Amino acid sequence: MLTRRSRAREVALQLLFQKDQNPAGVPRAAEEQFARDRLNGAADLTAFALALYDGTTRHRPEIDPKLAATAENWRLTRMTAVDRNVLRLGAYELLFDPSQAAVGVVIDEAIELARRFGSKDSPAFVNGILDKVARGRGEGRGARGEGETPPAQPDVPAET
Repeated sequence: MLTRRSRAREVALQLLFQKDQNPAGVPRAAEEQFARDRLNGAADLTAFALALYDGTTRHRPEIDPKLAATAENWRLTRMTAVDRNVLRLGAYELLFDPSQAAVGVVIDEAIELARRFGSKDSPAFVNGILDKVARGRGEGRGARGEGETPPAQPDVPAET
């Protein structure tokens, strides 16, 4: 069974996939309605899903080169759309998300998304790339290095 926040991550992934396949985008109101509908109107989960989507989209110019450098012998354009967007979402959470989810939680959630929506090889691929991203966090702009004091926690519900 999916946790509530797992379900919100799934919705964020679906929005990212849609944006990847339709770069012209859809109206913001339609994205918000999609999230609300998929999350049964739960305001806290809708806000979480949209924050993940917005943060990943906003930081994509920094995330994509990091993923390309980490995924040796793989160009982002050659990855499946599911894998590419699971990696973007996971990299955003590892490198930029102010809620500071634990590394293990982020990677486990990404692996589960890859398992549910990707190919049979997707979970191992996503695990390998995000593990490297997590180990290299202190090297990039915006990354949370080891030993740093985490920022104040926003009002986001804990994993359930």
